[in-house]
Amino acid sequence: MRALVVGGTGPTGPFIVEGLRRRGYKVSIFHRGTHEIPEIPDDVEHIHGDPHFAETIDAALSGRTFDLTVATYGRIRLLAAALAGRTGRFVGIGGYAAYRGWVDPYALDPPGMSSPVPEDAPTVASETEQRFAWLIAQTERAVLQHHPSGTVFRYPYVYGPYQLRPREWSVIRRLLDGRREIILPHYGLSLSTHGWAGNLGHAVMLAVDRPDVAAGRIYNCGDLEQLTLGQIVQVIAGTLGRDVEIVPVPYEAAGTLKSMVLTPLGHQLLDLTRIRTELGYRDVLGVRAALARTVRWYVEHPPAPGGDVEKALGDPFDYAAEDRLIAAYRAGRDLLDAASSKMPEVKWHPYAHPREAGQQRDQKGR
Repeated sequence: MRALVVGGTGPTGPFIVEGLRRRGYKVSIFHRGTHEIPEIPDDVEHIHGDPHFAETIDAALSGRTFDLTVATYGRIRLLAAALAGRTGRFVGIGGYAAYRGWVDPYALDPPGMSSPVPEDAPTVASETEQRFAWLIAQTERAVLQHHPSGTVFRYPYVYGPYQLRPREWSVIRRLLDGRREIILPHYGLSLSTHGWAGNLGHAVMLAVDRPDVAAGRIYNCGDLEQLTLGQIVQVIAGTLGRDVEIVPVPYEAAGTLKSMVLTPLGHQLLDLTRIRTELGYRDVLGVRAALARTVRWYVEHPPAPGGDVEKALGDPFDYAAEDRLIAAYRAGRDLLDAASSKMPEVKWHPYAHPREAGQQRDQKGR
Protein backbone atom coordinates (compact mmCIF):
# COMPACT_ATOMS: atom_id res chain seq x y z
CA MET A 1 0.00 0.00 0.00
CA ARG A 2 1.24 3.45 -0.90
CA ALA A 3 0.45 6.59 1.09
CA LEU A 4 1.18 10.21 0.29
CA VAL A 5 1.52 12.78 3.07
CA VAL A 6 1.47 16.35 1.82
CA GLY A 7 3.62 18.26 4.27
CA GLY A 8 5.02 15.81 6.78
CA THR A 9 7.62 18.03 8.46
CA GLY A 10 5.32 20.20 10.57
CA PRO A 11 4.10 19.45 14.10
CA THR A 12 1.81 16.52 13.28
CA GLY A 13 3.68 15.24 10.22
CA PRO A 14 6.10 12.85 11.98
CA PHE A 15 3.26 11.27 13.94
CA ILE A 16 1.17 10.75 10.81
CA VAL A 17 4.13 9.35 8.86
CA GLU A 18 5.03 6.94 11.66
CA GLY A 19 1.40 5.89 12.11
CA LEU A 20 1.15 5.01 8.43
CA ARG A 21 4.44 3.11 8.44
CA ARG A 22 3.24 1.04 11.40
CA ARG A 23 0.13 0.16 9.38
CA GLY A 24 2.23 -1.20 6.54
CA TYR A 25 2.15 1.76 4.15
CA LYS A 26 5.06 2.74 1.95
CA VAL A 27 5.07 6.47 2.65
CA SER A 28 6.06 9.40 0.44
CA ILE A 29 5.99 13.01 1.64
CA PHE A 30 5.37 15.87 -0.77
CA HIS A 31 6.78 19.18 0.45
CA ARG A 32 8.98 22.05 -0.62
CA GLY A 33 12.10 20.62 1.01
CA THR A 34 12.82 23.72 3.04
CA HIS A 35 12.21 22.10 6.45
CA GLU A 36 13.83 18.69 6.56
CA ILE A 37 13.66 17.15 10.03
CA PRO A 38 15.47 14.13 11.54
CA GLU A 39 12.22 12.49 12.72
CA ILE A 40 11.35 11.38 9.16
CA PRO A 41 12.84 7.87 8.62
CA ASP A 42 15.20 7.16 5.74
CA ASP A 43 12.74 4.79 4.05
CA VAL A 44 10.28 7.64 3.43
CA GLU A 45 10.48 9.07 -0.08
CA HIS A 46 10.70 12.85 -0.39
CA ILE A 47 8.89 14.43 -3.34
CA HIS A 48 10.07 18.01 -3.51
CA GLY A 49 7.77 20.53 -5.12
CA ASP A 50 5.32 23.29 -4.28
CA PRO A 51 1.88 22.03 -3.19
CA HIS A 52 0.30 25.48 -3.52
CA PHE A 53 -0.26 25.67 -7.29
CA ALA A 54 -2.00 23.37 -9.75
CA GLU A 55 0.91 23.34 -12.21
CA THR A 56 3.56 22.52 -9.58
CA ILE A 57 1.33 19.88 -8.01
CA ASP A 58 0.82 18.22 -11.39
CA ALA A 59 4.54 18.40 -12.17
CA ALA A 60 5.54 16.78 -8.87
CA LEU A 61 2.89 14.04 -8.85
CA SER A 62 2.67 13.29 -12.57
CA GLY A 63 1.91 9.62 -13.24
CA ARG A 64 1.67 8.70 -9.55
CA THR A 65 -1.23 7.00 -7.78
CA PHE A 66 -1.74 6.29 -4.09
CA ASP A 67 -3.98 4.18 -1.91
CA LEU A 68 -4.25 6.99 0.63
CA THR A 69 -3.45 10.70 0.74
CA VAL A 70 -3.24 12.78 3.90
CA ALA A 71 -2.97 16.46 2.99
CA THR A 72 -1.75 18.61 5.88
CA TYR A 73 -0.14 21.45 3.93
CA GLY A 74 -0.45 23.46 0.74
CA ARG A 75 -3.66 24.48 -1.05
CA ILE A 76 -5.67 21.44 -0.19
CA ARG A 77 -8.56 22.25 -2.54
CA LEU A 78 -6.08 22.09 -5.46
CA LEU A 79 -4.56 18.88 -4.15
CA ALA A 80 -8.02 17.34 -3.81
CA ALA A 81 -8.78 18.18 -7.43
CA ALA A 82 -5.41 16.99 -8.72
CA LEU A 83 -5.68 13.63 -6.92
CA ALA A 84 -9.29 12.88 -7.88
CA GLY A 85 -9.24 9.38 -9.38
CA ARG A 86 -5.59 8.95 -8.38
CA THR A 87 -5.92 8.12 -4.70
CA GLY A 88 -8.10 5.57 -2.99
CA ARG A 89 -8.88 7.83 -0.04
CA PHE A 90 -8.24 11.49 0.73
CA VAL A 91 -7.94 12.99 4.21
CA GLY A 92 -7.77 16.78 4.30
CA ILE A 93 -6.55 18.78 7.28
CA GLY A 94 -8.19 22.16 7.77
CA GLY A 95 -8.88 24.28 10.80
CA TYR A 96 -11.37 25.76 13.18
CA ALA A 97 -11.28 29.14 11.41
CA ALA A 98 -13.95 27.87 9.01
CA TYR A 99 -16.60 28.56 11.66
CA ARG A 100 -18.52 31.81 11.48
CA GLY A 101 -17.36 34.02 14.31
CA TRP A 102 -14.07 32.28 14.96
CA VAL A 103 -11.91 34.84 13.18
CA ASP A 104 -14.40 37.68 13.66
CA PRO A 105 -16.45 37.15 16.83
CA TYR A 106 -18.44 40.31 16.06
CA ALA A 107 -20.00 38.55 13.06
CA LEU A 108 -22.30 36.83 15.57
CA ASP A 109 -25.15 38.31 17.59
CA PRO A 110 -24.39 38.54 20.43
CA PRO A 111 -20.67 38.65 19.64
CA GLY A 112 -18.56 35.61 20.51
CA MET A 113 -18.67 31.89 19.85
CA SER A 114 -21.01 29.59 21.71
CA SER A 115 -19.20 26.83 23.60
CA PRO A 116 -18.52 24.16 22.62
CA VAL A 117 -18.81 24.52 18.84
CA PRO A 118 -20.13 21.39 17.03
CA GLU A 119 -19.26 20.39 13.48
CA ASP A 120 -22.68 21.46 12.20
CA ALA A 121 -22.29 25.05 13.43
CA PRO A 122 -22.46 27.59 10.56
CA THR A 123 -19.28 28.18 8.59
CA VAL A 124 -18.38 31.42 6.84
CA ALA A 125 -20.64 31.60 3.79
CA SER A 126 -19.14 34.35 1.65
CA GLU A 127 -15.82 35.87 0.71
CA THR A 128 -16.99 39.33 1.74
CA GLU A 129 -17.76 38.15 5.27
CA GLN A 130 -14.23 36.91 6.03
CA ARG A 131 -12.05 35.82 3.14
CA PHE A 132 -9.54 33.63 5.01
CA ALA A 133 -12.25 31.67 6.84
CA TRP A 134 -14.36 31.40 3.68
CA LEU A 135 -11.44 29.83 1.80
CA ILE A 136 -11.05 27.21 4.53
CA ALA A 137 -14.77 26.40 4.35
CA GLN A 138 -14.59 26.23 0.54
CA THR A 139 -11.65 23.83 0.81
CA GLU A 140 -13.68 21.49 3.00
CA ARG A 141 -16.43 21.43 0.37
CA ALA A 142 -13.90 20.81 -2.39
CA VAL A 143 -12.39 17.83 -0.57
CA LEU A 144 -15.75 16.11 -0.13
CA GLN A 145 -16.88 17.03 -3.65
CA HIS A 146 -13.84 15.44 -5.29
CA HIS A 147 -13.61 12.61 -2.73
CA PRO A 148 -17.07 11.67 -1.38
CA SER A 149 -15.48 8.99 0.80
CA GLY A 150 -12.89 11.44 2.08
CA THR A 151 -12.55 12.89 5.57
CA VAL A 152 -11.86 16.41 6.83
CA PHE A 153 -10.29 17.30 10.18
CA ARG A 154 -10.59 20.72 11.74
CA TYR A 155 -7.38 21.22 13.68
CA PRO A 156 -7.28 23.57 16.67
CA TYR A 157 -4.17 25.42 17.80
CA VAL A 158 -1.41 22.78 17.58
CA TYR A 159 1.39 22.64 20.13
CA GLY A 160 4.53 20.57 19.97
CA PRO A 161 7.85 20.64 18.08
CA TYR A 162 8.13 22.53 14.78
CA GLN A 163 5.19 24.86 15.42
CA LEU A 164 5.81 28.01 13.34
CA ARG A 165 4.17 30.21 15.98
CA PRO A 166 4.77 28.40 19.29
CA ARG A 167 2.97 30.60 21.82
CA GLU A 168 4.56 28.52 24.57
CA TRP A 169 7.90 30.10 23.63
CA SER A 170 6.63 33.51 24.75
CA VAL A 171 6.35 32.07 28.25
CA ILE A 172 9.40 29.79 28.13
CA ARG A 173 11.80 32.51 27.03
CA ARG A 174 10.56 34.97 29.66
CA LEU A 175 11.08 32.44 32.42
CA LEU A 176 14.52 31.46 31.09
CA ASP A 177 15.40 35.17 30.93
CA GLY A 178 14.62 35.47 34.63
CA ARG A 179 11.17 37.03 34.39
CA ARG A 180 8.91 36.05 37.27
CA GLU A 181 5.87 38.15 36.34
CA ILE A 182 3.92 37.48 33.14
CA ILE A 183 1.12 39.65 31.85
CA LEU A 184 -1.87 37.68 30.59
CA PRO A 185 -4.82 39.10 28.64
CA HIS A 186 -8.38 38.15 29.55
CA TYR A 187 -7.08 37.86 33.14
CA GLY A 188 -5.50 34.52 32.16
CA LEU A 189 -8.95 32.90 32.12
CA SER A 190 -9.47 32.39 28.38
CA LEU A 191 -10.15 28.88 27.11
CA SER A 192 -9.38 27.77 23.56
CA THR A 193 -9.14 24.26 22.20
CA HIS A 194 -5.53 23.14 21.84
CA GLY A 195 -4.20 19.87 20.53
CA TRP A 196 -0.84 18.24 21.12
CA ALA A 197 0.61 17.16 17.78
CA GLY A 198 0.80 13.51 18.84
CA ASN A 199 -2.86 13.48 19.84
CA LEU A 200 -3.90 15.04 16.53
CA GLY A 201 -1.81 12.57 14.55
CA HIS A 202 -3.53 9.78 16.46
CA ALA A 203 -6.93 11.28 15.56
CA VAL A 204 -6.04 11.16 11.86
CA MET A 205 -4.97 7.52 12.18
CA LEU A 206 -8.37 6.64 13.65
CA ALA A 207 -9.96 7.77 10.39
CA VAL A 208 -7.42 5.69 8.46
CA ASP A 209 -8.36 2.68 10.56
CA ARG A 210 -12.13 3.15 10.19
CA PRO A 211 -12.75 4.25 6.58
CA ASP A 212 -16.37 3.10 6.63
CA VAL A 213 -17.21 5.33 9.60
CA ALA A 214 -15.07 8.33 8.59
CA ALA A 215 -16.24 8.49 4.95
CA GLY A 216 -17.74 11.87 4.12
CA ARG A 217 -17.32 13.15 7.68
CA ILE A 218 -15.88 16.33 9.18
CA TYR A 219 -14.33 16.06 12.64
CA ASN A 220 -13.29 18.60 15.22
CA CYS A 221 -10.22 17.42 17.09
CA GLY A 222 -8.08 18.45 20.03
CA ASP A 223 -7.08 17.41 23.52
CA LEU A 224 -9.99 16.19 25.61
CA GLU A 225 -8.94 18.35 28.57
CA GLN A 226 -8.32 22.05 28.07
CA LEU A 227 -6.47 24.42 30.40
CA THR A 228 -6.96 28.14 30.79
CA LEU A 229 -4.14 30.37 29.61
CA GLY A 230 -3.17 30.93 33.24
CA GLN A 231 -3.02 27.19 33.90
CA ILE A 232 -0.87 26.70 30.81
CA VAL A 233 1.60 29.26 32.15
CA GLN A 234 1.65 27.49 35.52
CA VAL A 235 2.39 24.11 33.89
CA ILE A 236 5.22 25.65 31.86
CA ALA A 237 6.67 27.29 34.98
CA GLY A 238 6.42 24.04 36.92
CA THR A 239 8.19 22.15 34.14
CA LEU A 240 11.03 24.65 34.25
CA GLY A 241 11.14 24.72 38.06
CA ARG A 242 10.39 28.46 38.14
CA ASP A 243 8.01 30.51 40.26
CA VAL A 244 5.74 32.82 38.34
CA GLU A 245 3.20 35.49 39.20
CA ILE A 246 0.44 36.03 36.68
CA VAL A 247 -0.47 39.68 36.14
CA PRO A 248 -4.11 39.47 34.99
CA VAL A 249 -5.26 42.35 32.79
CA PRO A 250 -8.09 43.02 30.32
CA TYR A 251 -7.35 42.18 26.70
CA GLU A 252 -7.16 45.87 25.78
CA ALA A 253 -4.42 46.50 28.37
CA ALA A 254 -2.17 43.54 27.52
CA GLY A 255 0.03 45.33 25.00
CA THR A 256 2.05 42.95 22.82
CA LEU A 257 1.01 40.05 25.08
CA LYS A 258 -2.36 40.11 23.31
CA SER A 259 -0.74 37.58 20.99
CA MET A 260 -1.01 35.00 23.78
CA VAL A 261 -4.73 34.51 23.08
CA LEU A 262 -6.47 33.42 19.91
CA THR A 263 -9.45 35.78 20.06
CA PRO A 264 -10.10 39.29 21.41
CA LEU A 265 -13.43 38.12 22.78
CA GLY A 266 -14.64 35.10 24.74
CA HIS A 267 -13.66 31.45 24.49
CA GLN A 268 -13.05 29.17 21.50
CA LEU A 269 -13.89 25.60 22.44
CA LEU A 270 -14.62 22.80 20.00
CA ASP A 271 -17.18 20.07 20.63
CA LEU A 272 -15.34 16.73 20.41
CA THR A 273 -18.37 14.48 20.79
CA ARG A 274 -18.36 13.23 17.20
CA ILE A 275 -14.75 12.06 17.12
CA ARG A 276 -15.08 10.45 20.55
CA THR A 277 -18.28 8.55 19.77
CA GLU A 278 -17.68 7.65 16.12
CA LEU A 279 -13.95 6.99 16.08
CA GLY A 280 -13.35 6.23 19.77
CA TYR A 281 -10.84 9.05 20.21
CA ARG A 282 -8.90 9.27 23.48
CA ASP A 283 -5.80 11.32 24.15
CA VAL A 284 -2.51 9.48 23.69
CA LEU A 285 -0.93 11.90 26.15
CA GLY A 286 -2.71 14.11 28.67
CA VAL A 287 -2.37 17.86 28.34
CA ARG A 288 -0.03 18.34 31.30
CA ALA A 289 2.42 15.67 30.14
CA ALA A 290 2.17 16.80 26.52
CA LEU A 291 2.76 20.43 27.43
CA ALA A 292 5.74 19.51 29.62
CA ARG A 293 7.23 17.48 26.76
CA THR A 294 6.75 20.46 24.45
CA VAL A 295 8.48 22.80 26.90
CA ARG A 296 11.48 20.51 27.21
CA TRP A 297 11.80 20.30 23.41
CA TYR A 298 11.89 24.09 23.04
CA VAL A 299 14.44 24.39 25.83
CA GLU A 300 16.63 22.00 23.84
CA HIS A 301 15.80 23.66 20.50
CA PRO A 302 15.35 27.36 21.31
CA PRO A 303 14.30 29.66 18.48
CA ALA A 304 16.85 32.29 17.55
CA PRO A 305 16.31 35.60 19.40
CA GLY A 306 14.62 37.99 16.99
CA GLY A 307 14.47 35.24 14.35
CA ASP A 308 11.64 33.98 12.19
CA VAL A 309 9.75 32.29 15.03
CA GLU A 310 9.77 35.32 17.29
CA LYS A 311 8.81 37.57 14.38
CA ALA A 312 5.91 35.25 13.59
CA LEU A 313 4.83 35.44 17.23
CA GLY A 314 4.80 39.24 17.04
CA ASP A 315 6.47 39.28 20.46
CA PRO A 316 9.25 41.87 20.93
CA PHE A 317 10.06 40.64 24.48
CA ASP A 318 10.13 44.29 25.58
CA TYR A 319 10.56 43.79 29.29
CA ALA A 320 10.92 47.49 30.10
CA ALA A 321 7.50 48.18 28.57
CA GLU A 322 6.05 45.23 30.46
CA ASP A 323 7.44 46.54 33.75
CA ARG A 324 5.75 49.88 33.11
CA LEU A 325 2.48 48.12 32.36
CA ILE A 326 2.76 45.98 35.51
CA ALA A 327 3.38 49.09 37.64
CA ALA A 328 0.38 50.82 36.07
CA TYR A 329 -1.77 47.74 36.66
CA ARG A 330 -0.88 47.64 40.35
CA ALA A 331 -1.44 51.37 40.82
CA GLY A 332 -4.81 51.09 39.10
CA ARG A 333 -5.76 48.07 41.18
CA ASP A 334 -4.99 49.99 44.37
CA LEU A 335 -7.16 52.90 43.21
CA LEU A 336 -10.05 50.56 42.42
CA ASP A 337 -9.69 48.81 45.78
CA ALA A 338 -9.81 52.15 47.58
CA ALA A 339 -12.87 53.31 45.63
CA SER A 340 -14.96 50.15 45.87
CA SER A 341 -17.35 49.24 48.65
CA LYS A 342 -16.56 46.15 50.68
CA MET A 343 -18.69 43.04 50.35
CA PRO A 344 -20.38 41.97 53.56
CA GLU A 345 -19.02 38.72 54.91
CA VAL A 346 -21.39 35.81 54.29
CA LYS A 347 -20.86 33.07 56.85
CA TRP A 348 -23.38 30.47 55.71
CA HIS A 349 -25.10 29.24 52.60
CA PRO A 350 -28.73 30.33 52.07
CA TYR A 351 -30.53 27.00 52.51
CA ALA A 352 -32.31 26.36 55.81
CA HIS A 353 -31.44 23.33 57.93
CA PRO A 354 -33.99 23.23 60.79
CA ARG A 355 -33.10 21.00 63.73
CA GLU A 356 -36.71 20.16 64.59
CA ALA A 357 -39.73 19.28 62.47
CA GLY A 358 -42.16 22.15 61.97
CA GLN A 359 -39.64 24.95 62.49
CA GLN A 360 -40.40 27.97 60.28
CA ARG A 361 -36.77 29.14 60.50
CA ASP A 362 -33.62 27.37 61.53
CA GLN A 363 -31.21 28.44 64.26
CA LYS A 364 -29.52 30.92 61.88
CA GLY A 365 -32.76 32.61 60.95
CA ARG A 366 -33.02 31.13 57.45
